[in-house]
Amino acid sequence: MTINCKGKLVDLSIPKVMGILNVTPNSFYDGGKFIGEKEILVHVEKMLLDGATFIDIGAYSSKPKAEFVSEKDEISRIIPTVDLVLKHFPETLVSIDTFRSEVAKICIENGAAMINDISAGNLDDKMFETVAKYNVPYIMMHMRGTPENMQNMTSYENIIKEILFYFSEKIAKARSFGLNDLIVDLGFGFAKTIDQNYEILQKMELFDLLELPLLVGFSRKSMIYKPLETKPENALNGTTVLNTIALTKGAKILRVHDVKEAMECVTLFNKINNL
Repeated sequence: MTINCKGKLVDLSIPKVMGILNVTPNSFYDGGKFIGEKEILVHVEKMLLDGATFIDIGAYSSKPKAEFVSEKDEISRIIPTVDLVLKHFPETLVSIDTFRSEVAKICIENGAAMINDISAGNLDDKMFETVAKYNVPYIMMHMRGTPENMQNMTSYENIIKEILFYFSEKIAKARSFGLNDLIVDLGFGFAKTIDQNYEILQKMELFDLLELPLLVGFSRKSMIYKPLETKPENALNGTTVLNTIALTKGAKILRVHDVKEAMECVTLFNKINNL
């Protein structure tokens, strides 16, 4: 199970870690932390040294009820960051967290290696065409609505069947455009209640039916800190627990704020599986 990132084959049979770099003032956990060049470079260097395979750069917060950001503002935030990261760490595999095809296009032309789309093309009908043109790996996530209204759209008759059907349609559409390297993100925390998130995690093996690598993103989310009656800054231990469970259920990429701890999960998971 490999994906091609800028001519480099990444083997996902061994799980990988994706480090999060939010260059937004309002992300739920790290908003405003990584605005200056020095802060960005220090953080990226730490994530790479800690073992991140990918750095996922986002300039539009997708937290529930997130406020709208114009395409112009998103581009003005993200392009200088991509350029900065690749100037200082040229071998970095940069993923771009965007649902806009124009943002994806410009970032790929500036050296990005992957697109991470929370809407799986629902919020921009040119996204599949754009990703196919540049032939980069594409992460497609399950979500309803937009970040502004998604938590009002949590009514499902059978959430597992509906997500499987959603992805079967998306995968068929992506293949029709010639997209090769697809990754599925089940969208923990997006248009789902806390209990629905845990039902998906409990039954995650069922998504093996899609025959694609699974990415999970639990990092410090409310599905962790609310049941624990704490805050995002105290949710690292809970994140580690869920990352470990997800690895046992087939996750191939852990998208996290805390790379070192996620890599420890992967190392110990690999240890027990290689005995």
